[in-house]
Formats: sequence, C-alpha cells, structure tokens
Amino acid sequence: MASVSLNGTFVKSGSKGPTPQQWSCVMFSGESRFSLQSDSRRTFIWRAPGTRYHQENTIEQHRYGGAGWLVWGGIILGSRTDLHVQSVTMTGHIYRDVILEQHVRLFRGAMGPEFLFMDDNARPHRANIVDECLQSKDITRMDWPAYSPELNPIEHVWDMLGRRIAARQPPPTCLPELRRALLDEWCNIPQDQIDNLILSMPRRCKACIASSGRHTPY
Repeated sequence: MASVSLNGTFVKSGSKGPTPQQWSCVMFSGESRFSLQSDSRRTFIWRAPGTRYHQENTIEQHRYGGAGWLVWGGIILGSRTDLHVQSVTMTGHIYRDVILEQHVRLFRGAMGPEFLFMDDNARPHRANIVDECLQSKDITRMDWPAYSPELNPIEHVWDMLGRRIAARQPPPTCLPELRRALLDEWCNIPQDQIDNLILSMPRRCKACIASSGRHTPY
C-alpha cells in the first residue's frame, strides 16, 4: 500500500510544503457523533471519536447522553462525499465495505493516481483488511500524525454541521428526524466554506511547526 508522509514530507521544518495542486488532490475524511438531548430543549452536540472525556465534552454530562448517530464524511477541493450515517460503532469491515468501496473508491477512479486519502489513526482505519483494500484499489494514503485533530479541516466541517442542526426550526425531536437533518444540512454547507478550510492547510501546517506539535489556533 502506497503512502505519503505528512509529518516527514508535508509538515517538515524548513520545507515549503505541498503545492496548491497537491492539496487539491487530498480527500480529508473523519467521523463524528451527533446525539439528541433527552430533555425538552433538544440540544445537539458533536464530538470527535476519542474525546468523550475532554473537559468541554464532560460539562453537564447528562445533557450529552442518549442515542445518536455516527457519521463519516470526506471533503476535497471542489467536492465532498455523501454523508454516511450509522447507529453502530465503526469496524474495519464497515470501513472497507462501505466507506472505501462506496465512497472513496469513486473519487480515486475519477481523479486518478494523484488522489491522496487522509484518515486518522483510529483502530478500524488501520485494520489489515483496510490496508489490503487500499492496496488493491491503488489508493495512496497520507500518513497522518497522531494527536493532531486541529490539522484536519473536516473537524471544522463537523462544527458547521452541528451549528446548522442546532439552528433548525423546528428542531429534530427524534432520531429519524435527526438523521434526515444531518443528511440535509451536510448537503447545504456551502462548498466555498469547505474549500476555504482546505486552502488553509499551509497555514495550519505552519502553525503546527511553530507550536512544536502542540495545540494551535486552528
């Protein structure tokens, strides 16, 4: 399986980094969870997988409980994938059979060998069956530094999506309505806002270098 190192090549001290053309070929992907509050105020929240116990996600923890949806999406300059919504935890088999086969593969076919796929280091993403699928489909993966969520522009897209859901009137009041709202609002996010996030990657990388890998303003 081919890979391109962000840490060693794209975010390298003293390097000019990738060209705009290279960034335009990267699909940034990620997952997040959206939950429906159980009380009458119907508050929606999102959080990246693995951040459940971060302080900002544990304040008034009872407000964030209950069932919800796990979503996956990919963004690329000028386009985006369909939003995948599921009620169960992501597994290597789902990631291969649904995410890669039904979404990522189509963009690789349309863009050709310059296409780069970015995903994080979550365990299902690194399963052997996933690596084998990427190799068989000739999809080049970008090696992503651990513990660097602020580098991934899709984290800001999840924030946009959460704000759009929270602003809906009337708000969703059950899980089927929340699912429909997620699908609708994902499509309604202006593409130029997504593109601006992707075009901010040189600044993100520069800030990451300047902070020695610590948190950045992004």
